[in-house]
Amino acid sequence: MKQLIIKLVAVKNFDAIAPTPDAIKTATQKLQEPRDSLFEHVAWVYTFCREHLFRDDTENIITALWPNGSPVAGTKLIELGCGPGFYSRRLARRFPDILVQGVDRSERQLHCARQRAQEIGLHNCSFTLVDVLELPYGEARYDALIASRLFTILSEPDRAIAEIYRVLKPRGRCFIAEPRYVLRASIPLFAMWMLARVTHSGDGYREPRKASIFSVEAFKNLFAAQAWQRVQTWQEGRYQYALCEKG
Repeated sequence: MKQLIIKLVAVKNFDAIAPTPDAIKTATQKLQEPRDSLFEHVAWVYTFCREHLFRDDTENIITALWPNGSPVAGTKLIELGCGPGFYSRRLARRFPDILVQGVDRSERQLHCARQRAQEIGLHNCSFTLVDVLELPYGEARYDALIASRLFTILSEPDRAIAEIYRVLKPRGRCFIAEPRYVLRASIPLFAMWMLARVTHSGDGYREPRKASIFSVEAFKNLFAAQAWQRVQTWQEGRYQYALCEKG
């Protein structure tokens, strides 16, 4: 594990999907408040889990968001809680004519995402430091949105869903993937807490010690407060999914 090295490189943001300078400045200031984060101290643990242990739902995402097999050129997609950019990079590489914006509140995760995107020569995706509970973007900005394992550590899920609905265009779709079992979902958090305490002697991290998991009914009800045209939820193995379309 100690041999895993994360290089830090930047990828150019796209004006077409970037927030305004004032909005991103305000969001960045809020994220730089002095609260320790596991995703800054032991970022490589989550990166390893995301890229080698978690399920890869790339094909499910494509099928759900674009039933015809591919998005139209110029489609704007945002990934919330992108971490090291696993899905953002795969979708940007598969569909070079779309614009992909990955957002996360961990700068170390974003550095990793930028480096990996540059290594494979991607020019249609960018990564920005953002709090998903206060997205610094205007209404009806994106055609599609994805979020995987976002709600396991999110304190205000209803607020996040409201933001998702707000930034989607009419007829825009979002794909949500969440683990179903708390023990398995908590393994990355447990490992990060243990390593952070050993290597940094810290105990005041903002992340929870175990993952938040929704029951089947609670997951379905999570989307009820917004005026979606269509909501579909289903379970597959250790994950549950939602596909929502804005009216």
